[in-house]
Amino acid sequence: MSPFELWRFLPLGYLLTILVETPILIVGLSRRHPLTRKLFAGVWLTACTYPIVTLVLPILFAGHSRALHLVVAETFAPAAECLLFWLAFREREYVGKLCMWRDFIAIIVANLASFGVGEVMNAWGWFGLLR
Repeated sequence: MSPFELWRFLPLGYLLTILVETPILIVGLSRRHPLTRKLFAGVWLTACTYPIVTLVLPILFAGHSRALHLVVAETFAPAAECLLFWLAFREREYVGKLCMWRDFIAIIVANLASFGVGEVMNAWGWFGLLR
């Protein structure tokens, strides 16, 4: 895809990612987080990583295999989101506790789910509707 096509895809992909990931975060993030924080996380975490995954990494890995690109992108996104979430909402008493790990698992599952939905849509050619 050209940079123009990547930019054209960004808003739709971002919205789709939020629609997939936010419900998972609402259910999966630990109870210590209020609903407003969970909703915020669904929008904010994706806003932080999605442009890199969608705009930067495809260009950086243009000459490499799709598998390598996916491994890097799908490792970067949840790792960065876990770090951002932890930095923003950590509390000393919860470090290393089950609720911290639950939050990380919820973020990872949300990312895997949006990746899966994206792969299904790509396989069915639904992203071609943008052209």
